[in-house]
Amino acid sequence: MRRLLRALLAGLALLPALACAFDLAALQQQLGAPAVVRGQFVQDKHLRALPQPLSSSGRFVLAREQGLLWLLERPLAQDYRIGAAGIARRTPQGWQAQGSQAHGSQQQRLFLAVLQGDSEALQRDFALDLQGRADAWQLRLTPRSALLQQIFSRIEIRGGALVEEIALYETQGDHTRLRLSDSQTAAELSDAERHAFAD
Repeated sequence: MRRLLRALLAGLALLPALACAFDLAALQQQLGAPAVVRGQFVQDKHLRALPQPLSSSGRFVLAREQGLLWLLERPLAQDYRIGAAGIARRTPQGWQAQGSQAHGSQQQRLFLAVLQGDSEALQRDFALDLQGRADAWQLRLTPRSALLQQIFSRIEIRGGALVEEIALYETQGDHTRLRLSDSQTAAELSDAERHAFAD
């Protein structure tokens, strides 16, 4: 009986260490590990002036080295590519770079950092609060910079092995909820995806 009690107490002593084991570094390693992630997305933008949200959906391809392909299917078909060079839209003539305004560029970098779990990049602009464990976590981002405080009140991200939902709350009351589903990891891009990143 004494031996069982000692074992139980030893196990309880380990609980705080186990609870703290999942931190920002662990999350970054977990989300940054897959070379490629493919999945579906549904985005609902809730505007104060509209009774119903503006919804869009499609597919995405996140490549650790290249960036993100955002393949919008509804309400209209349009492909976007987000990477270190900025955002580009696919046209019949090829990829066309979109405006390089500071606000847009910052949002692009933020989006990539969120999906890849780049906590170092996020910590430059946000205070981060991570709760949960590796298979069920929630990360709250509170803006530090005056510029971001004018745009967002907070950003909430939740997931498990991968990011599952991103909610962006804007200071003027609008908010956007992005749900990522059917996400699958892969070791490499398809030929078509490689070509889309290389163009």
